[in-house]
Amino acid sequence: MPILDANSLEIFSRSPEQTRRIGMRLGGFLQPGDVVCLQGELGAGKTTLVQGIAQGWGSLDAVSSPTFVLVNIYRRPDSSSLFHLDTYRIESITEAEELDLEDMLMQGPMVIEWPERLKPILPEEHLWVQLYYQDDEQRSMMFSPYGERYLKLMDEFRQSVFGVI
Repeated sequence: MPILDANSLEIFSRSPEQTRRIGMRLGGFLQPGDVVCLQGELGAGKTTLVQGIAQGWGSLDAVSSPTFVLVNIYRRPDSSSLFHLDTYRIESITEAEELDLEDMLMQGPMVIEWPERLKPILPEEHLWVQLYYQDDEQRSMMFSPYGERYLKLMDEFRQSVFGVI
């Protein structure tokens, strides 16, 4: 595991429910244009975290991994959208560019599973979350902000989760 820097935050989750609750806290802070990158092996808890993010953001839609469709769109009552990408099956950057990330980001926040496959076209500013499988119930998550917007988001998120900055 990487060494924490001053802006990163590591959280241990002891259950899928706790992972969803962490996601709910994060989802409540997301705005159109935000990019959250979730990196981790199969079974690391990425989709479980997205379930919480979507719920905290305000969507009532069921969340599932968009592995075969590449993009799931979750809506909330005000008609705004949260985009959930799974780029595991993306073969090239050219294929990824066809997704038109910029257009999606104008409409709502975006959560990307397997973001390492999109690195050349990711916005420079984003929140990177590395998830690690610990055992059947436990996961660890390393949150790393890149850019001023995400430093601020992490301060709000940290206060929401722990009550301190």
